[in-house]
Parts: sequence; structure tokens; C-alpha cells
Amino acid sequence: MSTLKTQYKNYLKNKPDSKLSYEEWLEKLSLSLQESARKLSDWDVTLMDGLENEPPYVSDDFQIGPNGAYEHVGNYLDLGYQDLLQDILDNGVKKEDRTGTGTLSVFGRQIRHKMSEGFPALTTKKLYMKGVIAELIWFLQGRTDLRYLLQNDCRIWTGDAYKVYDKNFDAEHPPFSAPYPKRLTVEEFEKKIIEDDEFNKQYGDLGPIYGKQWRHWTVSTNDDLDLNRKIPGGYRYSNGEYTETYIDQIENLINDLKTNPDSRRLMVNAWNVGELDQMTLPPCHYGFQVYTRELSTEERLNLFKVDSIDRIDSYDKWLDENEYPKRAISLMFNMRSNDVPLGLPFNLASYGLLLEIFGKMVNMVPDELIANLGDAHIYLNQIEGIKEQLAREPFSLPKLTHLKTDHFYKSLSGNLSLLGHLDINDFKLENYQSHPAIKIPLSN
Repeated sequence: MSTLKTQYKNYLKNKPDSKLSYEEWLEKLSLSLQESARKLSDWDVTLMDGLENEPPYVSDDFQIGPNGAYEHVGNYLDLGYQDLLQDILDNGVKKEDRTGTGTLSVFGRQIRHKMSEGFPALTTKKLYMKGVIAELIWFLQGRTDLRYLLQNDCRIWTGDAYKVYDKNFDAEHPPFSAPYPKRLTVEEFEKKIIEDDEFNKQYGDLGPIYGKQWRHWTVSTNDDLDLNRKIPGGYRYSNGEYTETYIDQIENLINDLKTNPDSRRLMVNAWNVGELDQMTLPPCHYGFQVYTRELSTEERLNLFKVDSIDRIDSYDKWLDENEYPKRAISLMFNMRSNDVPLGLPFNLASYGLLLEIFGKMVNMVPDELIANLGDAHIYLNQIEGIKEQLAREPFSLPKLTHLKTDHFYKSLSGNLSLLGHLDINDFKLENYQSHPAIKIPLSN
């Protein structure tokens, strides 16, 4: 039985003047199938031109939904992601890169996802959600140490840290010099990071990367401290010998969301040009912006399935009294560089989780997640794995469940020190069905 993508290609072949995108075609086909479930004679055969099968044939990509009509199986996020992979394979230019691997690259792409359609955990390749959660908590706590990640079985930063160790080892122990100690393997390196405080201090600190910039952006220090300068949302730290003024961008963002949710300055930046040279790796996702909007009464009633209020003029009052959210919150993140096979699935889930956490903290409904990609690439040694992933049909997206209470998140919004109580086991993906993992090489 042919797949939807094959059917779409056949449709375009038989309708060369059609301007329907794949997503638009899917939507029209879905509507046609739903209508056909009610009245078979209304089948829109023009959407299926070029197919050998006649109605009532239905693709495996559709199933009978709870209302008795056909519904699309899978999800648009995976389909958009697969389209991006194919776009890079078809249109990407060959480029050299810092790793020496080589890439196929395109510039300026975007992926959009409605959070109401499910949590953005791609299904065409199994996502390591535990690693996503561990890294995001690490960012939010303002940490930059490799030890925390390793203790939580997250190894995505090990390669960058080990590269620094490897380079220093060669510099400190040139050939034919004595004594010449044994170079640590990656596994031995990780073990020593966890067990040896001095070694962790020397090689486990990744520099002023994401967490430091999000929570502790340095404004001034001893050398250039202006005691008269007032920094909005800034803090001054001093231990007697060292004085520093810094900004907690996450705290400022939460405060602004609560007091000025229509602001166009709801932004967090990790691209600190004055500290790039101190970072193990400059930020790939260098900043994000948040946007909120008011929910209509109808949206609130539909979202929370409220149907037991007698009087229309009491809807809003009742919703407000019961603390149902009044606003929707969206997040857009920007990437200068993106390893699409390995990095993008991780980034989508990470910022989807961040959007969920923000929504809980300020009592807003997660709305849209948007990824803006600069240099979007596939490494040349990843192509075979990508072809395998492109042949897979997506499943439906899962749902994220928060195991921490709403009271915890409400307290957290006023006291970010409670982030220390956030744990990787505080989140659960419900009904996550995916294809198996694919071994795709990571280039450091």
C-alpha cells in the first residue's frame, strides 16, 4: 500500500498546476475522508488522482477517530522535520567545518509546532528524553559543570570537554618527553570528572555557556565597576575581594511575564561576545523570545472543557475564580548552527519543555513553538542514517505530564532558588511511541 508522500507526489504529477503544499493537501484529504465516512458519495476523488485504489480505500496513515470519522495518524512536526532533511539532501551545498567531517548545508529554515498537537518529541527516531530534561535543568540552575550531566546519565557535552583535555594532554606531554603518562579514555575521563574534584574543576567546567548567561550575565567587575550605575533587574555580588554586577535573565523574564505580558522585550540571550573565547563551544541556540496573547472566552471553555455554567455572563468570572489561564504563551528560539539529525530533535524537545515550564510558572497555556535555523546541516557521515529515518512513517505525538504540583510552580515563579528541587523524574511522556534509535555519528 502506498504511503501518503507517494500519493502526494502522484497528485502533483497529475495536477502540475496545483499550488497545494504537502500540509495543505493532507488537511484537504483528511476533511474529504471525514466527510466520506459520513457520506461515501461525497468522496473527493480529485485529491487521489493517479492512484490505482478507488474509494473506499483509505491509506494506512488514517484511522477511525472517536467521532466516527477518519483522522490522520502521525503528526505534522515529524513530517516537517522529514521535509527539512530531504530539503538538505536535495538542495544542500557541500561545506567544510571545524570538525573536518564536512556537511551538506542550507541557510534560513523554520519549523513551527502547535503545542496543542502534542509534546514535540519526534517519533521517527527514539528521543533520549532523560538527557533533554537533565540538560535543561542544568541550564536553568545556571550550572556549567560536566559532573551534573554525567551524574544524570547525559553525555552530550562529554565530547567537547574531552577535546579540551585531549589538546592539553598533547601540549603538556609532547612526543618523546618523559615521563609520559597514559592518556585517559573517554570513559576514564568521565569517571574522573565525577570522582576527582580538582580534575572536575580543571576539565569539567565548560566555561560561561548557556546556564551562566541565562542566570548570571556579568555586567561589570572590579576593574570597571560603576557603583552609581543602576542595572534594571541586576544584582551586585561581593565577597570582600571581588565585586561583580550581574543579571538573572530568567528571573527578569518571569517577572516581565507576570507584570507586562504584552512586552516585546521578553527575550533571553546566550551570545555574550565578551566571553565567547572562554566557552568550550559558543552557543548554537543563541537566544529565545517569548510571546503571549489573551485567550478568548470560547478558547478557555474549549481548552478546559467547561460546559456546566448556567449563565453566559458568568463564564469569565467563573474561569477567573478557578484560576484557569487567561493567556497563551509561545516561544521562538534562534540557532546560528544546527546539526539537524542529532541536534534539532533534542532542541525541539528542550525548548518545548522550557515552554511548558514557563507556562506552569506564570499560569499560561503553551501555544506555539518556533525554531529559526541559520546554518542547518547534515554531516556527510550521517547521510545513510538519515535515509533510513526518511523511510519511516511518524506516530502520533505524546503528551507531557508534570509530576510537580501547580503549587510548586507557583512558588517557583517567585523564588527561582526552588529550581534546585526540580528533578529529571518530575516529568513523564505519556503514550510516547517511536521508531528505534538510529546510530548517527556526532561530530565534535
